[in-house]
Amino acid sequence: MPVFVKVTQNKNEKSAAHNKWYGRVVATKTMSYQALCKHMSEHNSVYGEDVCLGVANKLQSCILEQLLEGKKVQFGELGTFYLSAKSSGAAKEEDYNLGVNIEGLFLCFAPSRTDVNNLSSKMLKKKATLMNVKDLVESKATSKKDESTSDNESGDTDPTDDSSSTNPTNPTNDSTGGNEGGGDDNGGDDGYGI
Repeated sequence: MPVFVKVTQNKNEKSAAHNKWYGRVVATKTMSYQALCKHMSEHNSVYGEDVCLGVANKLQSCILEQLLEGKKVQFGELGTFYLSAKSSGAAKEEDYNLGVNIEGLFLCFAPSRTDVNNLSSKMLKKKATLMNVKDLVESKATSKKDESTSDNESGDTDPTDDSSSTNPTNPTNDSTGGNEGGGDDNGGDDGYGI
């Protein structure tokens, strides 16, 4: 299955990128933790879904434990988890108070860039198959039109009924976001998250 990209126009008049078009990755769905464990168990594994779920739960708690002990945690060849802090400034070092100035901690992930599994943005692009959402919507509209034509020939459908047609110019989510360089947009409710 391809990685879907929605091309949107920056509508922010204050942005230097106003009216420019950017691609945003959109997800078809979010795979749940349990679904991921089930998927793992279906990969010719001798372990069932329950064992995969147990191992994944333990792995998750151990990663968090190690992060909270101030360590980075390498996750195989996928990459490394680490913590980062959001901090407000203080005028002098002696005025800096960890309880006050540290506003929050963030769980971060740095993808691997080793020769074994290079997950840099350029390598991920090479590995991925990309598809423009507009092409998907247009192909769905064409399929529905073809179905309607064949149904009409058999007398099953009214050809003037366009209640199920898809509007290819607005695939349900016209959010443009404010990022100049693109990003992701995982909203939508058409079953593809687009």
